[in-house]
Amino acid sequence: MEKLRAILFMAGLMLFLLAAVTGFLSVQDYLDILPAESYEDKGVYTFRPYQVLPVQVENTGTGREKRMNPTKTVYMVYYRDTEAKGYRWEERAVSRESGEKTVDAGVTVERRVLSILSSRAYITVAPELDAERYTAGLRRRDLLLLGASAAYILLYLGAWCVLWYRRRKSI
Repeated sequence: MEKLRAILFMAGLMLFLLAAVTGFLSVQDYLDILPAESYEDKGVYTFRPYQVLPVQVENTGTGREKRMNPTKTVYMVYYRDTEAKGYRWEERAVSRESGEKTVDAGVTVERRVLSILSSRAYITVAPELDAERYTAGLRRRDLLLLGASAAYILLYLGAWCVLWYRRRKSI
């Protein structure tokens, strides 16, 4: 029974720390979201795949795997707009072969281009999204993460208060 209690205590504590970090990061993310007025809608463009390239990314594994291989290779399929406006978009491929099949098939994809007014950058989003819906989705995601984190933290602290009250009452 004591071993089970120790395991539950450690699991609860780890989840508490995870909830605290997730809540902190979601608040940071929420504050970094640009308002919808910061984007200019450039319209929906058709993008065609043109190449697959290997890219080194940080290995998100744990333990020995991450120490021995701090980076890993993933394959990105690169797209460019068919109207030659200079817009590009990239998507991660499952493997080099699947990326090459995508390029060989030449299947086009429609994406909406949103220009960021404060810089010379742009982003591409799903064609049904506009700047308002895109930023609202980002805000909704961050608020959901913050709410779930806060709910767990309150539940955890409430459980500790109940345990503390029971112990104090039995003394």
